[in-house]
Amino acid sequence: MTDIKYWIPILGLFGLAFAFYRSFWIEKQDKGSVKMQKIGAAINKGAMAFLKTEYSVLAYFVIVVAALLAWVNTGKEDSSALVAISFILGAVSSALAGYIGMKVATKANYRTTQAAITGLEKALSIAFTGGSVMGLSVVGLGVFGLGALYLIYGNLWGWEELLDAQKIINVITGFSLGASSIALFARVGGGIYTKAADVGADLVGKVEAGIPEDHPLNPATIADNVGDNVGDVAGMGADLFESYVGSIIGSMVLGLAFFKLDAFKENPMAAVVLPLILAAVGIIVSILGTFMVRVKEGGNPQTALNIGEFGSSAIMIVAFYFIINKFLPVSWVYNGITFTAMGVFYATIIGLVAGLLVGLSTEYYTRLCGKPVLSIVAQSKTGSATNIIAGIGVGFESTAVPVILIAGAIMGAYQFAGLYGIAIAALGMLANTGIQLAVDAYGPISDNAGGIAEMSQQPKEVRERTDKLDAVGNTTAAIGKGFAIASAALTALALFAAYMQQAGLHSIDIANPRVMAGLFVGAMLPFLFSSFAMKAVGSAAMAMVEEVRRQFKDIPELKAALLLMKKYNGDESKIEGAELVTFEEADGKADYETCIKISTHAAMRGMILPGVLAIASVVFVGFVFGAEMLGGLLAGITSSGVLLAIFQSNTGGAWDNAKKQIEGGITIDDFKYEKGGAAHKASVVGDTVGDPFKDTSGPSLNILLKLTSVVALVIAPLL
Repeated sequence: MTDIKYWIPILGLFGLAFAFYRSFWIEKQDKGSVKMQKIGAAINKGAMAFLKTEYSVLAYFVIVVAALLAWVNTGKEDSSALVAISFILGAVSSALAGYIGMKVATKANYRTTQAAITGLEKALSIAFTGGSVMGLSVVGLGVFGLGALYLIYGNLWGWEELLDAQKIINVITGFSLGASSIALFARVGGGIYTKAADVGADLVGKVEAGIPEDHPLNPATIADNVGDNVGDVAGMGADLFESYVGSIIGSMVLGLAFFKLDAFKENPMAAVVLPLILAAVGIIVSILGTFMVRVKEGGNPQTALNIGEFGSSAIMIVAFYFIINKFLPVSWVYNGITFTAMGVFYATIIGLVAGLLVGLSTEYYTRLCGKPVLSIVAQSKTGSATNIIAGIGVGFESTAVPVILIAGAIMGAYQFAGLYGIAIAALGMLANTGIQLAVDAYGPISDNAGGIAEMSQQPKEVRERTDKLDAVGNTTAAIGKGFAIASAALTALALFAAYMQQAGLHSIDIANPRVMAGLFVGAMLPFLFSSFAMKAVGSAAMAMVEEVRRQFKDIPELKAALLLMKKYNGDESKIEGAELVTFEEADGKADYETCIKISTHAAMRGMILPGVLAIASVVFVGFVFGAEMLGGLLAGITSSGVLLAIFQSNTGGAWDNAKKQIEGGITIDDFKYEKGGAAHKASVVGDTVGDPFKDTSGPSLNILLKLTSVVALVIAPLL
């Protein structure tokens, strides 16, 4: 046990090394035609430009907050100015994970398109490998960062005395705050970027101009493809990095409660270091899971991804059993309650199973050919209003099962291992984040691959293969969003319990008027937060729509090509002779750069206010009204935030797949729904409304839940 803590950062480095090995493998794959490479380079350039701009802005925020943390913690007996270093490292690690994932994803997308020319097997391999680099970078950086800080601070202050142990953990919490801060801005900024581009591309390109999605004539199409990476690769990576780190920190804080017990006499820090050990072993299991993802030509990519995800989960359960029973006492008594190592093990299983079930529930409400999606399709026949009403109804209904599962997980984990069990359940849910995030990041890579196939005018069978990968990617994205929400809920609760312990609160009395007031204000904050995000998308989308319309009107070559597309009902294969020359002259005339700049600047402006709201509200209530009212505020944010996040994510996902269902052609009650009809136009409107729901405000609420709890945890010793 003495030496195991030295292996934790080493296993983190091993995860990073494997991620770099996989990225080098992608580099060696066939890049495809010059046109593919040109499109891929444009997407890469736009994505990197966004990250550079975003990180330049956030650097000032990180420096200011780090200075404040150092100032308020200087001279504290149970803390240190070094919390500022932890904060900076957490922020840098989160940003670096996003950078690595984005860099590789934008290289894997056009290589996936090229691989799809020869077959499905190689295309899946490249897309999934690109996603696995993101996943393993997140877990590798998280485990290495926390493991290294635990070693450094432990060697500085020692692990033998309770006050020293508290000091170590208090200072390490800064790492989680840094990760949470960057995650919030990455999620909100990325969501605003991607949806501004998506709405502009859809409304003007598909609805008004009648050209196919991802068509090179559409000036917003490159910005749209960049947005897939900005929102669904870097944004999701930052989201789960924050959950991953937060669940570990929450478990470590709660593990300190057992420090002085006789059962832990041989190693008082056993319950504290256990979360780090479980996370480190999870890296190895996630790497094993990547080798399980294989598909033969004609096979189902979804089956291959499920084997990797569920197979790694099964291995994880076996590993948990041996690790927990090895490092924890058989049983111990705390506050008159008997805890057991097996109880902690059962809590991890509860968390892991709950995460998978919430993901499957999300998939049910958003999947193609599912009853909820088909109900939206059927009501699209009578227009946009009924489409939107049906989608909202599905979204409201979809909150029931996930919340019941999360509530059951909370009660079950608490029954087996108290508050520590809830924190460990969150960690159990996130222990295979490496493979979970790989499956999720595979989606936007496949989506980009399809767009590049369209823009580079590949044969029909190539687009069919990329569409098959993309269809599976939509399912994995839906499951990933459900998983992210469930993990955010449990992680926020674990951090909330840790906050109560740090603030010396044994219970919170909701009959107290201040607590009740905090509860109501906290329940309101996710709605206000969502309004800021939605308004930012709306104003950015307006600017994008106006720019795309301007280009269609003012660029002669684009204007002529669009007239030909309308003449032949969007079927460019019918364009021949002199008309074909006119059409080809429009290639490369769209001004993609201006559209990218519009999305980037809108994202930078729009992410500031939600970020300030999340941090300032907690600090203000904590220091002005006290620790107990702050507890009420956190409870309100968590309860309403989880429901609102599920509603928005599932509503948007259901609208999206209802549109795709109609585009694929389907007959319901003798009525044929097809692309270009009135029902399709209604579904596009519904999908456009749902885009900021599922990709901006909904996912951003995950960060709000955790960031507010982390801020409260960091300031708890000061209250």
